[in-house]
Amino acid sequence: MEAVISIKPFGFDRVFRFGPMAEEGQGPPPPPVDELHAQIAALQERIEQMRQDQEVALLKARSEGVAQGLSQARGERAEAMLSATDALHAALDELGGQWAQQSERIMHDAAEVALCAAELLAGHAIAQEPGRAIDEALGRALRQVARGTALLVRVHPDSLEEIERLVAERRAGERRALSITIVADAAIAPNDAHIGWADGGLIVDAAARRAAVEHELGSLIA
Repeated sequence: MEAVISIKPFGFDRVFRFGPMAEEGQGPPPPPVDELHAQIAALQERIEQMRQDQEVALLKARSEGVAQGLSQARGERAEAMLSATDALHAALDELGGQWAQQSERIMHDAAEVALCAAELLAGHAIAQEPGRAIDEALGRALRQVARGTALLVRVHPDSLEEIERLVAERRAGERRALSITIVADAAIAPNDAHIGWADGGLIVDAAARRAAVEHELGSLIA
């Protein structure tokens, strides 16, 4: 026997409501306006505080960065100054050594030139006036001794004639009588002379003069 099936239409347009709100037919109540304003103010204050904190952090970071950069720059500058100072001292030491060598060489050359010039001048003077040094020494001797003192002049035989001529000229120019005796002595070098009197004497020695000049310039010429 077949069972009887009863089919009824489903009500799709029905609305199901649960709880009080379903019964009243309203949504959730909105929060109060004052509470919303307070929340907005709190958020704005929080945002402002975060902005200020960010600015402070940026300023601090910049300050620390600048300080670190200045410290590093000072360190690099100090190292650069130290390196430059060392290089300058080394350059000055090198220049000082070079200057000392150049000065020594210049003084040596100048001393040799001075000695050569003295020899040339002496040689020229002897060539022009071979008896001049003896005549000048005789004049110094006459100024030292008393009037009438006898002088003995010893010269090389080759210089005898020239010295006799000079003594004759000196006698002609003097108002007082001169007691001067000239003798030849082969032991005396040409253009040298020994002038003697009772209480002393003078020696005209070209070699001794040159030795004295070389002695004065010796440390420079050596």
